[in-house]
This record gives sequence, structure tokens and C-alpha cells, in this order.
Amino acid sequence: MQNRGLIKFFAIIFALVCLYQLSFTFVASGIEKDAKAFAKGDSKKELAYLDSIGKVEVYPVLGYTFNEVRQKQLNKGLDLEGGINVILQISVKDVLKGLANDSKNPAFIKALADAKTNQRGNQDYIDAFFVEANNANVNLAAADIFGNRNLEAEIKNGMTNKQVEPIVKKKVQESVESAFNVLRKRIDQFGVTQPNIQMLGNSGRILVELPGAKDVDRIKNLLQGTAQLEFWETYKVEEVSGFIMAAEEALKKTEVAVKAAPVKTAGIDSLLTDKADTTAAAKSSPFLGKMIAPGQQGVGFFNVKDTAVINGYLKRADIKALLPANLTNIRFAWGKVNPKMPDATELYVLKGTRDNVAPLSGGVIVDAKDTFDQFGKPAVSMQMNANGSRLWEKITGAVSQQGNAIAIVLDNTVYSAPGVSKGAITGGQSEISGSFTIEETKDLANVLRAGKLPAAAEIIQSAEVGPSLGQKAIDAGILSSLVGFFLVCVWMVFYYGRAGWYANAALLLNVLFLFGVMASFGFVLTLPGIAGIVLTLGTAVDANIIIYERAKEELREGKSLADVVEASYGWKGAMRSIVDANVTHILTGIILFVFGTGPIQGFALTLLIGIFTSLFTSIFIARIFIDKDIANNRALTFSTPITKNWFTGFHFDFIKIKKWSYLFSSVVVVVSCVSFFVNGLDEGVDFVGGRTYQVKFEKPVESNVVSEELSKEFGMPVEAKVFGDADQLKITTKYKIKEEGVAIDKEVNEKLYHALKKYFNEDVSYEKFINLYEGKKFGVLYGSKVSPTISADIKTNSFWAVIGAMLVVALYLVVSFRKYGYSIGAVAAVAHDVIFVLGVYSLCYKFMPFHMEMDQHFIAAILTVIGYSMNDTVIVFDRIREFLDGKRKGTFKEVVNASINTTLSRTLNTSLTMIMVLLIMFIFGGESIRGFIFAMLIGIIIGTYSSLFIATPVLVDTMKKSDVDEIEKRHAE
Repeated sequence: MQNRGLIKFFAIIFALVCLYQLSFTFVASGIEKDAKAFAKGDSKKELAYLDSIGKVEVYPVLGYTFNEVRQKQLNKGLDLEGGINVILQISVKDVLKGLANDSKNPAFIKALADAKTNQRGNQDYIDAFFVEANNANVNLAAADIFGNRNLEAEIKNGMTNKQVEPIVKKKVQESVESAFNVLRKRIDQFGVTQPNIQMLGNSGRILVELPGAKDVDRIKNLLQGTAQLEFWETYKVEEVSGFIMAAEEALKKTEVAVKAAPVKTAGIDSLLTDKADTTAAAKSSPFLGKMIAPGQQGVGFFNVKDTAVINGYLKRADIKALLPANLTNIRFAWGKVNPKMPDATELYVLKGTRDNVAPLSGGVIVDAKDTFDQFGKPAVSMQMNANGSRLWEKITGAVSQQGNAIAIVLDNTVYSAPGVSKGAITGGQSEISGSFTIEETKDLANVLRAGKLPAAAEIIQSAEVGPSLGQKAIDAGILSSLVGFFLVCVWMVFYYGRAGWYANAALLLNVLFLFGVMASFGFVLTLPGIAGIVLTLGTAVDANIIIYERAKEELREGKSLADVVEASYGWKGAMRSIVDANVTHILTGIILFVFGTGPIQGFALTLLIGIFTSLFTSIFIARIFIDKDIANNRALTFSTPITKNWFTGFHFDFIKIKKWSYLFSSVVVVVSCVSFFVNGLDEGVDFVGGRTYQVKFEKPVESNVVSEELSKEFGMPVEAKVFGDADQLKITTKYKIKEEGVAIDKEVNEKLYHALKKYFNEDVSYEKFINLYEGKKFGVLYGSKVSPTISADIKTNSFWAVIGAMLVVALYLVVSFRKYGYSIGAVAAVAHDVIFVLGVYSLCYKFMPFHMEMDQHFIAAILTVIGYSMNDTVIVFDRIREFLDGKRKGTFKEVVNASINTTLSRTLNTSLTMIMVLLIMFIFGGESIRGFIFAMLIGIIIGTYSSLFIATPVLVDTMKKSDVDEIEKRHAE
């Protein structure tokens, strides 16, 4: 090998760089372990400990502080670290409405609605909107749409929709970027270690990852709150009592009278200034009958579950028609729920302007901080700018004289409604007080300082992973990696002798390089990524196997070791096959990375890095040892006495039995297709939308009983399946999945807790059940949500990923082999493999003891199967091409049979190695990836079969007769 010294130098430098990069991970891990020991399960104490040493030098050799070390360590994904991951969809619909100045144009409003209804999978909402607007011939440049005074400098009257489109898209993107910056400010001030926030292309979606975050409801509220702060005057009850009574009488004619609902009234006396009798006769009426207590500054307190009914009453056209002329700008709003009355909320009546907007908005706030009010209760203090101060003085002066109140409204919820008793307030200083916790005031001050979002941010996908679950995944990953590494090393030594030790040395260096590259470039290690690393252990030796098998063939021809090595490492030896096989791998890996998200991208990235590092170590590092043997005249046989003649001397006629293989595969395909229609596939929430929870109980439970109880609680079918141990269930529900908002997410969580709390001790509160914390053993260990919007995108991406992988690889084979028959054979084999795996999942998912869902992990497995199936097929095809280009004698079928038989050793050896590694991962890798591994395990087995019994026979059958005649003529001479 030329430039051997340069290769050694490069390998040593690369290894040292990798060790340097990984050293930060070792230092950071040690300190974080100390922090956990110090905190003893208290996450706040742990975070405070780490923050306190952030600027302390902890790597004295290099002079790095803990913050610097932490930034350079190998990042772990949330499935390993624990924390919260969400994808937020900025409401492009709201942005468009804002750009159109809340246009009332009916055609424009219809186009907005139709875009949501007709939006296809993987189509951005804004593109769907322009399609609907063009179909309806809506003039978007009109003065009452985008040609308003806000955009008149850019959108002129007479512009076509095509001209308006790029301008509006640019404005929408600016709004998304504004939302991104607002969210980043909120997260930076929240105090989470190493948060990750990034925009996902131009889709209006923002990815937020918060490692170590544990308070689920609080985080979602922080991210989704638009921080739309408004100050409204309230109407006094006597000013609206006439309308309320008129509405009551009208409702008596159309609604059934009700009995007042019971409510938890702990602490109600401290909330009510008026100890009025709450047992009035009106309690049996449709509207007032739902009121459980008189209000402080509003109409009264109502049960939270009745708010939707009350809203429906107040929005009815016949009820709104009862409003007198002086109340036409009236607006109703609900107050923040008080912990002392968790089931009750107050109804306020707000006094709007002529345009029915607040007289003062939060845009005037220049600073906000959490503080305590005069009674020592948590509050938020705000400072306004000069213009806001003037308006605030005017409003507070009027309220002081009128005796009503000022409602402080954040995101359409009244947080407090204080009166003003000492005249107008000057200086622009104001305060929000009420029933707050310290955390709530901190978060509220945070979002007010960061600013409001330009539009609503909806969580369309989320995942919450508990720290204990992450540690379990790490333990399972390490165990499967070590066992897999050990078995691969043992097999290589057993099969190839001393050459196997050289391959193992290259393999060990490959693992170092792989982790070093990931740490150097800040890539994230995920649980599927660990699976990718374990798979790399199996594939890293593939190049060595190809080379060693070629070397054994050359040795049988009586060549010297030097000539054998030169031929084996040459382009016409093993290199051509290695390149072709790995290019197909790389192409499928790239497609998987492009179309995947989150952990799946981690899996793809690990595979891609592993391909390149394993090629380098297999080709160059192992050869350094081999060349040393040559220099020392040391014999090297690439086998052991036991394995010397294994997989040799095969003369099986694969082409002769093609009718039987075709028949078997046809039956499999037909049975699979029938099963698709009869049994279908177990489509996970990734494909259909829904919420999934992994719940750990204190003792084994009956899944069917839990399913029935949850279905009764949610009022719709809820699936509960055993997940691993009998005391752990995977619960899936589609309850209100099409509705967005923090309130909906919390409602689902509360229903889940209410139905399952009887299975836990009394000390397991809602917060302990839902939230994530160190050492958590029971309750929700993992939760995820996928909205129908993003599930449609995932489904579309998955389809095109599989189709694209087959087409791209087929195109490569056409270019590389210059014959369509090779591509047709390879695609036929791969299509057969995909249908086979899908058929197994369709036939078996109902009774297998582990989950066999169609989700992103499953698609990753299918794409991996495509890569490995192509890999096997390409090795055989390369040998066919070599024999056809050489002087091998015989008919075309005989040459093809000889090609398969002479590569059988490599095919079976690589496949057995992969199967062994996958079995280890299946056994030790953990429940969450068992279905994913099973798909690959089945795929590798059937892929080996198809490369031998499907791909090559199809190649033979699709080869032109003229080409066959020319080949046989040439090889008969």
C-alpha cells in the first residue's frame, strides 16, 4: 500500500482529535453525576448546582469552565436524556388574517377555511391558501384584503395573485422568524440546560427541544401562550343585569332547566366579597342556574365544564339581538382558574371600543418582573412606555370615578380585575396580582419581556420522556452494543483467524472515530442512533469480509500473499463491489435523513457516519497490519483450520429452481396483499394522529380492563396494550386530537389521571403522575402527541422515502452497470422484501407479544432493509459483471450460477453477522425499539433470500435475447 506512513499519521491524528473531543463528554458526565448525587432527586437543586459552577474551571489541563465543557460534550437526544420535545406550528392562517387587516371579505374568509380543509399531506398551508384563492378567483390585491394601508407600499391595486404571492410569503416568513425569536427569548430565560430551537424549513414549524425539562403543562403553556396582553374596562353587574335577565327568559323557552352543579368550594369565602345567598330560585334556570356563586368583578362563578355551554348561549344570534344599543361592543371573557376553586371560573363582561378592541394592549410594556403584592402574594410588576403611561393614566382615572374595574387579559383569559380607589395611576407602573404560584409569575414576566407571538403557536407534535426512561434506554443501548461488539469480534477471529484480529482492531478504531465525529460536529445521539451504532458494528466488518473472501479465492489460485493482497484491494478485486454496495447504502441513508425527523434522523446520521468511518478503517487500518505480515514474511491464510473450506465448492443451480422461488414469492405477495385488505396494518399515531402514553403501574394490571375504563372516561375507544412488563401499558387515544391548545392537552392529561388514579397510592398526585422528575418509577414515563396535520405529512414523506430509495438506487445501478436488467432485478427483489415485511406485520401484529406499529421507526427499518438488500444484490451483480467481462466459460445461466455460488460465502457470512447483531439488539435493546429491530431482522433474512433467488433470476429473464446470444458466443470460445 502506497503512502502507508501518511495513512498512519492521519489515523493517529484523527484518533487523538476524537479522544480530545470525547474527553469533554467524560468530564461533563462526571460533574453531572456529582450534581445528581448532591441533589438527591431534586431537579431544581440539581440545576442550581450546575448553574453555580457554570463559570468554574473544571478542566484544569485545558482551562475550560463547566459551561464550555458542557457545550462541547456529545449531545444526547431526549429519548436518552429525558425532557420535552415539541414541534410548534405557527398559525399561518392567523398571520394571513393579520396581513389582511382582519378582512371580512367572504371570498377571502372562505379561501382561508378551504385551505385548511383541502390541505394535502406535505403541502404547506400557505400554498394551499393560494390554490384555493386562485380557484375562487379572489383578488388578493384588493383594498379590503392585502392591498390595505399596511401593505400599500408593496402591494398595488391591479397586481395579479401571482405577483402578490411572493410578497405575502415573505411577510409570513418574517412573522415566523419573529415568532422564532420570541420563543428563543422565552426559552433562554426559562433556565433549561442546552435547549435546542430551530426553524424547520419554510413550513412555519419550529422545533423546540428542552433536555431535562420536567413540568409538562408549564412548558406547553410557556410555548403556546401568544402573550397577547390587553387592558379592558369591565361593566358592573348592574349595568348588564337587564341583558342577563332578558337572556335568561329567552333561554327558558328553548333550553331545559338544570340543577346547579356541585363544585369544590374550598376557600370560596376568601374569594367572595359578597356573602350573598347562593340558593336563589334562579338556580333552576338555564343560564343563572349554572352560576355557583356571585362574582367579584364579573357576573358570577360557573363550573369550568359549563363554560362551553355558556359560550354557546352568548354567541346565539337571538341572544345577541337582546343587547341594548349601549352594550353593542360588549365582550365576555373567563377568568383564570383559582387553585382554591379548581372547578370554577368567573365570567367577566368587558367594555370594548367602537372596533371592539382593547383600549390598551401589551405592546406598551417595556419591562416586566416577578414580585410580590402588598399582601405578600406572587405578582407581576410591569412598566409601560410614555404613550402607554398616558393611556394608563386616562383609563385608571375613568375607572376610579366610575367604580368599575380594569380587566388584565392575557391570551383571552382574565388574570385579574382590580379596582382603582385612589385616582388615576401615573408613571405607567402597573401590577398583575391574583391566584398565582411563584413559577407562574416567573413565566408570565418571562413571556411579557420576550414579547408576544405574531400568531398562535399550536403544538402539532410532542414527546415527553422521563429521566428514568432515558437512563433505561442508555443501559439497554450500552448492553446491546457491548454484547454485539463482543460477538462480532469473536466471530471474526473464529472465522478468519489472525486476519479477524486485524478487522477487530479496525472495528474498535471505527467506534472511536464514529463517536469522535459526532462529538466534534455537535450531532445528537439518540436511542435509534445507538441502534445505528450497533448495526455499524455488523456492517463495519462487511468490507473486510468482501476483501478477505476475495483474498481466499486468490490464495486458492496459488498466488503469493503480496499478490493476493494487491489483487484483493484492487478495483477489479474487492474495491468495485465495496464502492457499489456502500453507494447504495449511502443513498438510502441520505433519503432516510431527508425524510425523517428527530430520532430517525439520528439513526440515519449514525449510519452515514458509520459507513464512511468503517470504509476508512476496513480498507486502510486493517491493511497496515496485513502489510506488516507481508514485510515480515509471515503467513496469513484469512481462515482457520475449522473454517478453511466453509461455504466453498457450491454448485447449486439457482436459476433452475427459479419457477419454485417465483411461486413461493408470488404466494407470499398475494397472501400479504390479501392481509392488507383483511387485517390492515397497525398504524401508529405517527400516521393517523393521536396521543400515546407509556404508563408504569405499581403492580400488574389487566390491559383490557384499563382500556374499558379509559374508553368510558374519554367517551370513545381507547387502546391499552401491555408494553414490555405486565405492569406497564402503552395507551393510545384520539380524543380531541384535532383541537389545539394548552387547555385541551391538560384536559386529556386530567382525564387519564382521573381514570387511572385508583391504581396508585394516594400520594401520587396529578403533578406526580404527569410531570417528569428524577427517579420517577410510576405514572407517565413517556407521552407523545401527533396532530392529524403532521401525521399526514409523515405518511406522505414515508411513502416518497420508500419509493424514492428504490428509484434512486435503481438509477444508480443503471449508470453503474449500463443494463436495465440489473435495475429491474434489484427493484423486483427490494419490492418483494418490502411487501414481505409489511405482510408479516399485517399478519402478526394482533398476537405478537411486542408492538408492531407502522410508524417512523418502522419506515426507517424498511429503508435500512432496502439498503442491505441492495447491498447483497450488488455483490452478486458485480461478480456477474466480472465473469461476463472476463474469460469464464459456459452459457449465460452457467455464468450467473457460478457468480452466485462464488459469492455465497460473503453473502451468508455478512448476513449471519447482521442477524446475530440484530438478535442481540432484539433481546437486549429495550421494548421501545423491539418492533423496529424485528422489521430489520425479517428484512435481512428475506433480503438475503431475494438477492439469491429473485434478483438474479429476474436479471436472467429480463436480459435481451440478443445480449444473451452475444454473451454465450463470447464465452463459448
